[in-house]
Amino acid sequence: MNTIAAGAERVVPAELPEVGAGTAPLPAVRRIDRVRWTILGVLLAGLTAVLLVVLGPLRPAVSAFGDMRWEFLPALVLLSLLHYVFSAVALRGAAGRPLPLVTTTLAQFAASAANRITPGGLGAVAVNTRYLVCRGLPLSRAAVAVAVLQVAGVPADLLLLGAVLGLGGGNGRMLDALGDHAAHAAGLVPPVPLLIAGGVLLPAAVLWGRRAARSAVVGRAVAGFADLCRRPRDLLLTLAASAGTTFALAVAFALSVLAVPGTAVGPADVLTLLAAYLVGAAAGSAIPLPGGVGSTETALVAALAALGTDTGAALHAVLLFRAVTFWAPVPLGLLSYRTLRR
Repeated sequence: MNTIAAGAERVVPAELPEVGAGTAPLPAVRRIDRVRWTILGVLLAGLTAVLLVVLGPLRPAVSAFGDMRWEFLPALVLLSLLHYVFSAVALRGAAGRPLPLVTTTLAQFAASAANRITPGGLGAVAVNTRYLVCRGLPLSRAAVAVAVLQVAGVPADLLLLGAVLGLGGGNGRMLDALGDHAAHAAGLVPPVPLLIAGGVLLPAAVLWGRRAARSAVVGRAVAGFADLCRRPRDLLLTLAASAGTTFALAVAFALSVLAVPGTAVGPADVLTLLAAYLVGAAAGSAIPLPGGVGSTETALVAALAALGTDTGAALHAVLLFRAVTFWAPVPLGLLSYRTLRR
């Protein structure tokens, strides 16, 4: 918290001590070294993943990019950028302040880059809290606003999923496929171990939930959400923008699938693809990995496979979607971080 709050006030220049043999390194130098090593680690991990893709079993999916319908690419890039604009608007609504849209959007790019190395969205929480503090909000209010933004995303996504399914959801193909897979999975699980696990895990979950509900963090988040509810305009703006971030990615996912030959879907299946993304993204984010790397791709491929899409074509579409909306904005996030520091 001290790191997040530091720097909001005007810094007064001070004389630096002479650097000699016994002088300890400056804290800023240590922080810069940690950032450099972190970025280097991320780049090495990305390079390793690329080599595994090119040289490993995913090589056929990569070679299929030559047959892609490239006319969909500009729309994918535009939707990816729109996702960050919606995130900035949602943060403005949760904070209750007229934050500058361009600067706030740059903060969302920096937050997304931080999320690539931190699990559970902690990087975005820290970056957004720091940004609000530097915009003049007290630390406690900034933390509550960011927590409210995280909480508001849940009902916004549920409303969006309900709207997609209410419009037909692709004639119910997604729900039918999920029902069939759930029934098949339930038939593979022995009933006695399942009942024993449920008897142990359910009370533990209830106990943990009661303790979490009584915690100060949850109390502040609930109080902040209640305050947001007393501001109907900001509440509507936050919910609409939060749903807009997910909707932009869902449409980008649908276009990614349509851009890949051999997926056996067409424009009439857009609602089905939107529902597949909403379900798959929710399942992938349930595992607290940095950025949902691995879990999100697996869940999205499984959602497409449940609709009858060939595994190779499904993997191709998911790789395209994640490359444009997940990995491509990382350099912009690093540049935004440097710009915001200045």
